[in-house]
Amino acid sequence: MVEVRWKDSRGRTHHSTALLEDIAAHGACLQLDKPIPLDTAIKIEHSTGAMQGTVRYCVYREIGYFVGVQFAPESEWSRSKFTPQHLLDLEELVMRRATQTNKGRH
Repeated sequence: MVEVRWKDSRGRTHHSTALLEDIAAHGACLQLDKPIPLDTAIKIEHSTGAMQGTVRYCVYREIGYFVGVQFAPESEWSRSKFTPQHLLDLEELVMRRATQTNKGRH
């Protein structure tokens, strides 16, 4: 869960709690209850800081709005800055599986 803040075309500040669906160095996908217009500047606040970016897509699916955010260059994501609790680390998963498989052979 992250907090998202943005201003609408009238300058009013909005905020919402969002689910962080996916994250990469240059952007993220968030799930929200309400839409955010394209090209809106937003701030994503997480447990260890914040990132800023721009909305690049906003699509409604059965369970909410999926919002794609392109991070500003100074807000690019890295594991050293913030690691979501639910982040799936495929490399770690493969290594763990290999270790379990090797233990089973002995």
